[in-house]
Amino acid sequence: MSGNLWGYGKEDGPSVWHKHYPSAKGNQQSPIDIVPHQVSHDPSLGPIVLNYDHCTSISISNNGHSVVVEFDDSDDRSVILGGPLVNPCRLKQFHFHWGGKGCCGSEHSVAGKNYASELHLVHWNAVKYRTYGEAATAPDGLAVLGIFLQTGDDHRWLHMITDALFMVKFKGSVTDFRGFNPKCLLPSSLHYWTYPGSVTTPPLHESVTWIILKEPITVSERQMSKFRMLLFTAEEEDQRMRMENNFRPPQPLKGRKVRSSV
Repeated sequence: MSGNLWGYGKEDGPSVWHKHYPSAKGNQQSPIDIVPHQVSHDPSLGPIVLNYDHCTSISISNNGHSVVVEFDDSDDRSVILGGPLVNPCRLKQFHFHWGGKGCCGSEHSVAGKNYASELHLVHWNAVKYRTYGEAATAPDGLAVLGIFLQTGDDHRWLHMITDALFMVKFKGSVTDFRGFNPKCLLPSSLHYWTYPGSVTTPPLHESVTWIILKEPITVSERQMSKFRMLLFTAEEEDQRMRMENNFRPPQPLKGRKVRSSV
């Protein structure tokens, strides 16, 4: 895998990440299986608010693990606030996790059920930290909004992403992607589960307040198939590896509480 220490294959996948990234065995790892009847409703949890009205996407890229849309995070033009968050957090990027053809590929599961895909909108606490990199290692540094994708009818806005994927087929490719507002990818209800966890890719820092929306969005199998045309590999590599099953399996809860907004 061209010098990468990790990936999603047999030799470099989640089951061996702990060899290079000891946090993999930590007490607050993600994703998890959310078991609704074991979740406590917390009346102190208010609604989450997504102030994305002035949000500015910059680029779309293939980082060899997923497709990533990056945002201008130099000010508070697009933030998530409320809910379990003490400080508003700035939108930095979003990316997806997905499975093979006809297979599930979400990271979180609900009562053991996985979805086709999972969208992660990654935000950082710019009130307490100066840079995303600094926030990414701090316990209250990141807030990630997770949205499940289930298969059914075409999603009316996802084509704006899938139509651009051919430009970032290979690992390391990046292209301009301006004027996209992820508000169009939100479900109608913002009811959520929340728990303390980690980023789900190495170095697996335990820096995330997870906010998982209960209501999935619906996308078509045809739209999902566009994601599977991406490659884990760079253009100059001889072996071409299709990008699929880029998810980490559920991790032990280890005494953490999952709270529900309703």
